[in-house]
Amino acid sequence: MSSGKFPLLQREEERDVEVTWEDQQRINQFSRLNTRQENLEDEYKAQKTEKEYLDDLATELELIDEEEPIPYKIGDSFFMLSLEQAQARVEKDKAEIDLRVDELDSQISGITSEMNELKRALYAKFGQAINLEKS
Repeated sequence: MSSGKFPLLQREEERDVEVTWEDQQRINQFSRLNTRQENLEDEYKAQKTEKEYLDDLATELELIDEEEPIPYKIGDSFFMLSLEQAQARVEKDKAEIDLRVDELDSQISGITSEMNELKRALYAKFGQAINLEKS
């Protein structure tokens, strides 16, 4: 009985390969890296979205009357800031997000590289008997 998620291998694709302790460690490491990569990618997307919001806010601040105090959210509270203070705060927040996005991108690249090395080693040994691709 074949499920759609785990199709049965064709006879010629089947391989009787012994899974050693080292192989299992590589598979486990790949799984941990995959989970870490997915979490980092989610955070990366959230940071990019936050940056877009800040870009929109910077544009909106250019249209505001200079005399009006601006409510600006810091943490869980809103503080009334002058236009100049709000613009400075937006630029500071954007710079912090840019640094975090660069850091996340670097981490994701490193993990991807390590996962590719593990894939090569595991596919070399197990061939079609293992699937390490995202669905």
